[in-house]
Amino acid sequence: MHTPRLFLSRVGFFSKPGLLPWDSARPPELSQSLLGRASKRSLTSLIAKKHPSRHNYQKKQRHCRPRDDSWQERLADAVTPLWRLSYEEQLKVKFEAQKKILQSLESSLQVLRGVSGMVAAPQSEELRCLLHPIIPSPTTTGYRNKSTFSVNRSPDGNPKTVGYYLGTWRDGNVICVPCNHLKNIPEKHSQVAQYYEVFLRQSSVEPCLLFHEGGHWRELIVRTNRQGHTMAIVTFHPQGLSQEELYDQKVILKDFFTKGPGAVCDLTSLYFQESTMTCCSHQQSPYQLLFGEPHIFEDLLGLKIRISPDAFFQINTAGAEMLYRTIGELSGVNSESVLLDICCGTGVIGLSLARRASQVHGIELVEQAVEDARWSAAFNGITNCEFHAGRAETILPQLLESQKEETLTVAVVNPARAGLHYRVVRAIRNCRAIHTLVFVSCKPYGESTRNFIELCCPPNSAKKLLGDPFVLREAVPVDLFPHTPHCELVLLFTR
Repeated sequence: MHTPRLFLSRVGFFSKPGLLPWDSARPPELSQSLLGRASKRSLTSLIAKKHPSRHNYQKKQRHCRPRDDSWQERLADAVTPLWRLSYEEQLKVKFEAQKKILQSLESSLQVLRGVSGMVAAPQSEELRCLLHPIIPSPTTTGYRNKSTFSVNRSPDGNPKTVGYYLGTWRDGNVICVPCNHLKNIPEKHSQVAQYYEVFLRQSSVEPCLLFHEGGHWRELIVRTNRQGHTMAIVTFHPQGLSQEELYDQKVILKDFFTKGPGAVCDLTSLYFQESTMTCCSHQQSPYQLLFGEPHIFEDLLGLKIRISPDAFFQINTAGAEMLYRTIGELSGVNSESVLLDICCGTGVIGLSLARRASQVHGIELVEQAVEDARWSAAFNGITNCEFHAGRAETILPQLLESQKEETLTVAVVNPARAGLHYRVVRAIRNCRAIHTLVFVSCKPYGESTRNFIELCCPPNSAKKLLGDPFVLREAVPVDLFPHTPHCELVLLFTR
């Protein structure tokens, strides 16, 4: 059995300072030095630099062809690297990682400020903000409600294989390994992937492995809910096919999953998307419903939530309920508060807090998700929510211009891994009505570090950060991703 300390030492958490995106042992002279390090160097690259011999060994191992029975183990190590630890030990690993991140963040904030006012009064010898115990996921196996499966060559060379990638494009050793053994993938997702592979292998049309090499069939996305409903989305590169030829392929795919072997998957809906890019939104290339219901629905925190094919929804539904309760508790929203739900996805955070707030404004880039949020608000009888489709950096400043300074405003941000656009950070910082900010981050380093620093640094006219700085008060890790190193970190800032 691997101990948490042994695991942490292997990835560098108990070695010398400098492995995380900030090196607290070498304080930056200016914030730009820190930000450059955080945004340009990932945790993995820093570990590789710190331990070159281990990195070279691992790189060399990628080129060795293992026995057939080791491919699945290698994939598990790549996708769910904590799977060998007990769940209790995984939580210890994650808690220590989040603690290390917060220590580095606090150190950097103090350097920038020159005094200790940018974090709350000491709560322990090591951290000045209050770090709560990690909240575990209620379920640890098969918890994903969305999975994306790729198509490529298997270890034995079959190009019509559905699974997850191993290797790197840079090294030219990418292979596709079936992933039905992974602990975080539900059986239903694996079943649909297996039958999609059956479909590909009997299809006369080739898969699209590289755009310039031709081929058509591409990745598969599977979404499920707790009621057992299943949505499948197949991506297809049209290349030079005519509309008639495209129609024929859609009919063949539909028949396979309704009348053929794939009927055992019992899909609730099947979508088809023609895409000439790596990733396309519904606006760029509409999802075409081949059969079934256009949406799936989830019951969450007493609400019925509608979910469209490309709408963001937390991938661990039971864990998401714990996350949203945590956000509600930290936010302190009450009947006098206006809530800003920024990067709101299907609007669950705003909807779940609407009955406590006087008004809710949600902002989301994906139009389908905004339509879902509006539908969910109407269905659940919530009348004090408005949802806005577009870029947060465009919409938020316009919304905040109309906010009166005396209005108690609470902002909740839940951005993608890339963090918030600087214009969003600037708008939040400069809006005097916002006294409370809850920041939810699945990657609280890299670009998110820039966000934290610009929210908390002294006023800076050059960067147009004119409002009073926020102070980091509390942090709550919430585990939504068992068996992986990832964790949601909920941060409470006030001013």
